[in-house]
Amino acid sequence: MADHTDPSDATEAEEQREAERAHTADRAPTPDEEAAAERAGSVDPKVAEAYDKANKTGANVKGEGQIE
Repeated sequence: MADHTDPSDATEAEEQREAERAHTADRAPTPDEEAAAERAGSVDPKVAEAYDKANKTGANVKGEGQIE
């Protein structure tokens, strides 16, 4: 199997047309989604601390698993 394919001119034209279209939400949020968004600002301080610690650990990893 080939490592890559060459898209046709029609495919490239359609991708370009799609990229230039306006992007909008498909629907308004449900009441449950709106309520969840309002609660999103209230995070348990322990959870926030664990999140920050994991981010710092990941950002400083060396060797295998390092993101370059």
